Amino acid sequence: MRSRIGYAAWVVAVAQFFVVHGVVESAWAKPYSWARYNISDLGNALCATQSEPEPRYVCSPEHGLMNVSFVVLGALLVVGVVATGALWRRGTVAGVARVLLAAGGAGFVLAGLAPADTHENQHVLGALLVMGMGNVGLLLAGAGLADGVPGPLRRAAGLLGVTAITGFGLFLSGQYLGLGMGGMERVAAFPLLVWALAAGVLGLSRWAPRAVAENGGRE
Repeated sequence: MRSRIGYAAWVVAVAQFFVVHGVVESAWAKPYSWARYNISDLGNALCATQSEPEPRYVCSPEHGLMNVSFVVLGALLVVGVVATGALWRRGTVAGVARVLLAAGGAGFVLAGLAPADTHENQHVLGALLVMGMGNVGLLLAGAGLADGVPGPLRRAAGLLGVTAITGFGLFLSGQYLGLGMGGMERVAAFPLLVWALAAGVLGLSRWAPRAVAENGGRE
């Protein structure tokens, strides 16, 4: 039951985030672009021109809702990491992966509590936790998942981790490869969410009992 709560937490976390993302961006008077705007722009508290990393005018009427969604996302990601013991092997790699993934969840909470335009330093720290530590945790998860977990999910963790870390590096260097600033940021931030959603859905389905059994009943 504990593991199923963790899997459900991941599903709810990611689903509510993308639903709220759509609702908040639709409230913009000027059409919101995934390529032109950062994710954090949806949570900015003030209407103003932002100069970094690319000039743009930001005005998000439903910024409060977005910031609540960030906090809920991060908190439920941490709940999932803590509760899904059956998903992981015993050992250092799995332990480090879980700590880093939890740090990524904490980063989303911090980003929601500290909007980028009013608490820049704290928000940047939150982003670094998500796209730095969280993505390294995703990469390590490929080697830290239990044998009962389907191979594609283990391989996807490693592949998505590499993709996200590469995207983060390109985003920081201003190399957007035609995706735009916001597009490259999403390459860095969304793989963790995609994997958590997939792991949650699959964990609630047929292979979850097998993973528990192969870990000696450990929840």
